[in-house]
Amino acid sequence: MGIPESQLETWSHQGSIAQSAATYHAIKSTLESPDANYHGKNYKVFLQGSYGNDTNIYSESDVDVVIRLDDVYYSDLTLLSPEEKAAYDQARVPASYLYEQYKADVVQTLTNRFGSDVKVGDKAIAIASNGSRRKADVIAAMQYRRYRKFNSNYDMQYDQGICFFNAAGERIANYPKQHSENLTRKHQSCNQWFKPMVRILKNLRSKLVEDGKLKSGIAPSYYLEGLLYNVPKEKFGSSYVESFVAAMNWIQQGADKSKLVCANEQYYLLRTGKPTSWESIDAETFINAAIKLWNTW
Repeated sequence: MGIPESQLETWSHQGSIAQSAATYHAIKSTLESPDANYHGKNYKVFLQGSYGNDTNIYSESDVDVVIRLDDVYYSDLTLLSPEEKAAYDQARVPASYLYEQYKADVVQTLTNRFGSDVKVGDKAIAIASNGSRRKADVIAAMQYRRYRKFNSNYDMQYDQGICFFNAAGERIANYPKQHSENLTRKHQSCNQWFKPMVRILKNLRSKLVEDGKLKSGIAPSYYLEGLLYNVPKEKFGSSYVESFVAAMNWIQQGADKSKLVCANEQYYLLRTGKPTSWESIDAETFINAAIKLWNTW
């Protein structure tokens, strides 16, 4: 029978944005305080995640904020030739403001404003909800550059992202601006069907978790956005029922899953043991559970 259009229509709606907007502005103004130890350095505060990409649903309350320091950057040189790597090493100036100190300064700035609501997690700095303020996660990041060319500081090409370190000291790099811009382009190319379909998939995941048919954390929103990002634009349109069926059929029958990419187009979507990719077994578990829910509705 399948999930009726009326249910998919309900699931397609965006969650509340007023409280999220107020939460973001409170955190942004705090991070931009002239009393912060990094005040005077070059940095930028911006949104990432579901709220920032207009794909948030009612059950998602977190606001994801990034503060990216641009005076210091980390590099990926794997695409450069030996000669280019030598030129990079010659031009490089070591940083004096280390990541550990920078993150500590961000934590201190947030704690000065939000007190004991601030907790440092494995990757993000969590700010608990309080009153009308929603829960928020802040990433203290530095600029990241994946170089495609380097002959000198005046002759180079790179993809710009962010990077940060988890509690174990492992560097994690990502490209939130590319992710957001690509989602918006996809949405426009699909005549505004894409983001509602993302919200449908997220709500479907939430129902599977609530019903005990999917373990929480198996299907992060970031990867669900990436999964639908790969679906050809002609699969969207007409109705939510037809769009869902066409998208899932393409994923299961028409796609070479080894070639699916994250929405930022910098990493493959499905891989095993890669921190920037969705575990293949988790993706299959979600896809199979989603199809089973559809078929048994």
